[in-house]
Amino acid sequence: MPDEDLQGLVRRRLWELARTPAEAARLARWAVPPETIERMARQGGKSFISEGMAEFLARALGVPENRVRRAAGLPPVEDPRADIATRPHLRLVRDEDTGTGDR
Repeated sequence: MPDEDLQGLVRRRLWELARTPAEAARLARWAVPPETIERMARQGGKSFISEGMAEFLARALGVPENRVRRAAGLPPVEDPRADIATRPHLRLVRDEDTGTGDR
């Protein structure tokens, strides 16, 4: 199942970011060849990734390294950003005259 999870992640992120395998490889500093990224994204394509490659593939896909590791069935690494509490940073702006946000 990890192969399918990784394949789905690679295919989905390339599509979401409108990124070609060559552009993703460039962002990964060419540590992951475009042919490998293309093979990972292809339907029925399989490719093994090592623990060292997970960091570069994550950079190419614009996701945290542990997300790639989880999809590939690799053990997670320490991530100091995982403990950062976040909340929505949205502010509702209302028009004082009508009580709506329309202007």
